[in-house]
Amino acid sequence: MLMFVRSLQEHWQRKLLDFILEKTGICSQITFGRYMRRGRRLAVDPKLFIQDLQFKKVPVRVYQPTAPSHGRRRGIIFFHGGGWVFGSLGKIFAGLCRYIARESESVVVSVEYRLAPEHKYPAAYEDCLNATLHFMKNIEHYGVDPARIIVSGDSAGGNLAAAVSQTLASRSDLPKLRAQILIYPGLQALDFNLPSYQQNRAVPLLLRERAAFFALQYLNGDASHVEEVLEGSHIPADVRLKYRKWVSADNIPEEFKTRGVKTLAPTDCIAEVYESVKRFCEPNLCPLLAEDATVHQQPESFILTCEYDVLRDDGLLYKKRLEDNGVPVTWYHIEDGFHGIISLHDYCGFSFPAGKRGLDSIVNFIKGLE
Repeated sequence: MLMFVRSLQEHWQRKLLDFILEKTGICSQITFGRYMRRGRRLAVDPKLFIQDLQFKKVPVRVYQPTAPSHGRRRGIIFFHGGGWVFGSLGKIFAGLCRYIARESESVVVSVEYRLAPEHKYPAAYEDCLNATLHFMKNIEHYGVDPARIIVSGDSAGGNLAAAVSQTLASRSDLPKLRAQILIYPGLQALDFNLPSYQQNRAVPLLLRERAAFFALQYLNGDASHVEEVLEGSHIPADVRLKYRKWVSADNIPEEFKTRGVKTLAPTDCIAEVYESVKRFCEPNLCPLLAEDATVHQQPESFILTCEYDVLRDDGLLYKKRLEDNGVPVTWYHIEDGFHGIISLHDYCGFSFPAGKRGLDSIVNFIKGLE
């Protein structure tokens, strides 16, 4: 608990510094955030051969176990989190990829997609798709079994993994994905007032306002309508009704509402705002909105959620959609977890046992895939 409190203190201190730097014109919060998360140096790991490459002009880092293998290995494509705005091949996510590659004895490909707001949707999605396609067409170079290819990602990376998986479902010229691993994924931008958004609106490391801010940055590089998006006036009533069967608090199990949920009065849509954000209804941006025919074709899935996370309900809603469409789902819920805990399970002196448990649940799922 002490370590968690210290991490929260560091988080808010950094947020304050973000604010000061932006208000004084020294640099933007995004620029400072990227600086704090920088780090591309290749780490040395005696159990892994690690190299930086490019797949179709997309930077990637490949982690290959050095131990002899009795057959072809699993291949895992990983898309990092960071709200489509932050993140890289280095620092936080390098440790995560090394751990998964070592412990599951799999080849892991970490993808460095282009970031918003400089590169708006669908740039990140296209980079992740193109890197995945390149890997799938060249797996013989990495000793990977074409029948055991997995897409994965955390947070925004989970969004990208789900979108890539949905796109590949209709490809008859490629091997079928063996599985998808979605770690506290953000999968929709229609409703920022689901129970988890209400309950965890001010819980680091992802605040409710920041979740909407990141989605808008990714969509069009302009977060000027964040307040309208938070209150729900960015979606017309007929569109909201169309997707209510999939995006609704009614589909959240009652045990996740015990910390309190308010029934909010519907807000009138502002046509100008909807016009600027209507691509939120595209499944490549919000995979939870894909049609049943697409969801039905998804591979075996692993979904990890955290109780103290605004994105908890996105994962729960997609879990239900997959199960309703006959897709096998392994679900791991960290009852004492918060957003980002997997990447921070052992980082810069911080140790979160719950994050380690979650990470090991991912490794166990991977090792169970034949």
